Amino acid sequence: MLAKVLSSTLLGVDAWIIEVEVDLANGLPTFTTVGLPDVSIRESRDRVKAAMVNSGFPFPLKRITVNLAPAHVRKEGTAFDLPIALGLLQASGYIQSEQLHTYLVVGELSLDGRVKAIAGAMPMALAVRQAGLQGMIVPAENAAEAAVIEDVPVFGVATLAQAIGFFNGTETIPQTRCDVQTLFQQQAVYHEDFADVKGQQHVKRALEVAAAGAHNVLLIGPPGSGKSLLARRLPSILPDMSLEEAIETSKIHSIAGLLNRERALVATRPFRAPHHSTSDAGLIGGGTIPGPGEVSLAHNGILFLDELPEFRRSVLEVLRQPLEDAQVTIARAAMTLTFPARLMLTAAMNPCPCGFSTDPQHTCVCSAQQIQRYRTRISGPLLDRIDIHVDVPPVHYADLASTAAAEPSRLIRVRVNTARERQRSRFSGMAVPHNAAMGVREIRQFCTLDNAGERLLEQAMRHYGLSARAYDRICKVARTIADLAGAETITPAHLSEAIQYRTLERG
Repeated sequence: MLAKVLSSTLLGVDAWIIEVEVDLANGLPTFTTVGLPDVSIRESRDRVKAAMVNSGFPFPLKRITVNLAPAHVRKEGTAFDLPIALGLLQASGYIQSEQLHTYLVVGELSLDGRVKAIAGAMPMALAVRQAGLQGMIVPAENAAEAAVIEDVPVFGVATLAQAIGFFNGTETIPQTRCDVQTLFQQQAVYHEDFADVKGQQHVKRALEVAAAGAHNVLLIGPPGSGKSLLARRLPSILPDMSLEEAIETSKIHSIAGLLNRERALVATRPFRAPHHSTSDAGLIGGGTIPGPGEVSLAHNGILFLDELPEFRRSVLEVLRQPLEDAQVTIARAAMTLTFPARLMLTAAMNPCPCGFSTDPQHTCVCSAQQIQRYRTRISGPLLDRIDIHVDVPPVHYADLASTAAAEPSRLIRVRVNTARERQRSRFSGMAVPHNAAMGVREIRQFCTLDNAGERLLEQAMRHYGLSARAYDRICKVARTIADLAGAETITPAHLSEAIQYRTLERG
């Protein structure tokens, strides 16, 4: 007897529909799985056998062959347990329904017959919608996540027996529904606010400029000056997230198994802060079948690298392609996968190894050579991709003791949204989403300077020895400052502020 069940596997950020073919033949009892399965799929034989027996169904003592088609696509994960079990039961005559092959079925089986959660239910639901299937059967824990994708009937099952009853018509399972708009509005709340930060007005201004133009930013200051505090509040002033961006971001988190089972939608800008001991694969992704790394988990949000010089140089260098192309391409012998990585890099570092070279209250014990060696841990090409460098001084006691209310994030976000709207209008019809993404041609077109601005920038270039790339960075940041001010042209005042945000190059 032959049975066919549809299931799914993950490749990159997309799900592929896989046809699970189960054949029962006479002969010595064996269980063979073909079609490039990984170890976890080959081990499903024992899980499926125990789950069937403990659910009251005999395991067929025949020659069993399970084929996962298409055979050239490598499969991994435990989501094939449930479809294999249902295929065995249909081939054995315990499931009579002709509807089995019209649903996509995923789920890991426990030995007692329970259906356990899997990763990637949301991209699998997108694959169901694209294929026009009748619906999908998922573990009950993943039902809310899959139901976020509209127009896909989702049915959550808790046990193997419940799935069998659903297809035999002996058990009714209610369709899991989700009001996506309501969920999106409920989840679009930031719990950290710029109003919590005392003082540091010029740093807040620099972060507002960075958010308005999607510029990468580097915070430089002594320990305890509030660099991490400020960085963690940066997502709260980024432009409002759209529903499309929320689903796109949630899909990546679903693949990584990081979605909240009850509130399965990432409706705020993600903030990822990997430890400085992270590996190359941890940062950009990897594995036999590559999965998303920190740069992809930060898609549409912030990647925060605290203590930037403490990261291994090889780890930092792999950031250059994602920052330039807004995506990560990982090549393996069998496949090449691309993950989205449209993010803002926010980094923090001390000004010297001891951290106190810019702190008037503490004495720095570092020599000039030590400071130079410390700063050269960050390569020039990586620094060239950071538009804004800003000093973060220690906070004065008067600021800490002040009871005056600081400006909340929601008011700053209004200005940022307005500036981004100007950029969308300016770049309409062009493949440029914001000022930070401008190329040389766009800079020449939209960042024209008057005579006074040209003289000012020429003096700064000569005085500080700035590079051609720094020239472009200053023009882009000045364009963003002008957008925040509602100005059509870049003035010397805008340029002056942009030049101040090149701390490292100014010495």
